[in-house]
Amino acid sequence: MMESNDLMGKDKAALLLAEADHTVTITAADHARVLRKIDLTILPVLLTVYCLQYLDKATLSYASVFGLIKDAHLRGQDYSWLGSIVYVAQLVMQPLIAYSLVKLPIGKFVATMVLSWGITLCCMVAATNFGGLMAARFVLGALEASVAPAFIAITQMWWRRIEQTNRVAAWYSMLGVVNMVVVLARVYLFVLPDSPMEARFLKGDDKLIAIERLKANQMGVASRVWKWDHLKESFLDIKTWFWFAMIFSVSIPSSGISTFGPLIIQSFGYDSFKTILFNIPFGAVQLVATLGGAYLATHWKRKGPVLLLLCVPPIIGCVILVATDHTASHRGVLLFGYYIISFYPGISPLIYSWSSQNTAGDTKRKCTTAFLFVGQSAGNIVGPHLYTPSEAPRYLRGLVSNLVMFLVIILLVVLTTLYLMFLNKRHAKRRVQVGKSAEIVDQSMMDKKTWNKSEGGAHSGNNGQQLFEKAFDDETDLKNEDFIFVY
Repeated sequence: MMESNDLMGKDKAALLLAEADHTVTITAADHARVLRKIDLTILPVLLTVYCLQYLDKATLSYASVFGLIKDAHLRGQDYSWLGSIVYVAQLVMQPLIAYSLVKLPIGKFVATMVLSWGITLCCMVAATNFGGLMAARFVLGALEASVAPAFIAITQMWWRRIEQTNRVAAWYSMLGVVNMVVVLARVYLFVLPDSPMEARFLKGDDKLIAIERLKANQMGVASRVWKWDHLKESFLDIKTWFWFAMIFSVSIPSSGISTFGPLIIQSFGYDSFKTILFNIPFGAVQLVATLGGAYLATHWKRKGPVLLLLCVPPIIGCVILVATDHTASHRGVLLFGYYIISFYPGISPLIYSWSSQNTAGDTKRKCTTAFLFVGQSAGNIVGPHLYTPSEAPRYLRGLVSNLVMFLVIILLVVLTTLYLMFLNKRHAKRRVQVGKSAEIVDQSMMDKKTWNKSEGGAHSGNNGQQLFEKAFDDETDLKNEDFIFVY
């Protein structure tokens, strides 16, 4: 057993394993059983909460086609600011959220934020003018700011890297009903554990098995120790800014289209109810693109090629809407162009999971996620202002800018892939310098069949060295030579 001094500054998972009076060998049956327990306990909570948050964001765009702009006496850029103010609040909150996710029990923290968000949402019905709506949506944005960063952190601490992409895509694709938020917060408080080490639903050796499953990630679980050197490395890490630029680029069209999408359909010549009806397939395409993109990324074990594919339909859709006259005779072509633009929601969860699977160290993970959400918030602030009601029906400035952003994403994906390949080669050289094998197998990206054949993943590499000796040392991805970058 390790001495307490040896565990200072390390991950809490290392402490639990050190305190155990025995080790566990994970069989295929153990792996399947524990994974099933985690999926059935943790995932439903994530799905439901994110579904409610998505609907909350969508209500503004739907209200716009039913007279919100007229009834609230909105003028000029007022409506665009109602779309942006949520993300101003989220941008401001990200540093505090990152610190809180490291220092506080994550389950209790998010439950408190969701409860406060639900109460605020119920009070929003009292807002009847621009000032009241701005204030309510700012508070909502501040409280919602914790949800997605926390869910990324939760996904990192419960699932292997090969399992994470589909889970992120699942909760990202949700839709739902608003009046469940306050009730769900109480469920969240009692059901969602703060970490695998504190999971009451895992009995006996299942807790150890849940942690052993995560060793190959080389990312740690939770340390509850804030490390300033992790923050510095996250800020100086080139790939942090690649992902920042990617999420900023996709958030500009995302927020613009989500805020003005129903108005774009209405510009094709439909009334309010038909506008809502014809927006339904947009959501269906989003769901297919998000889950389908995650499936391909998991099957191919590559994010880059899938991101490139997901950029193609929106580019074609933007070209169609820009080049086609917005008249009743062209409704079919215009709707087709609008619908294929809706492949873009599949891009964001892949960027989040790509970043999270290539970042290690508790504080660095939370800080990198915060940087991404600053980028997302900044893009979401800019997006609605590229569209204005006065530019109807063409919305030329907004659509052209969106087209450019999708082209920028393609360039960024290529550059990021090349950089990750370079980092893997650099780590291979470092392993040789310390007497390890240059080539090691990334067991965290093994599919179920391969993992089972390897008998749960051997914990030793060539020449008998321990591959996972730094797995729970709370070291960053750039400092741990055994970390393998996925692209």
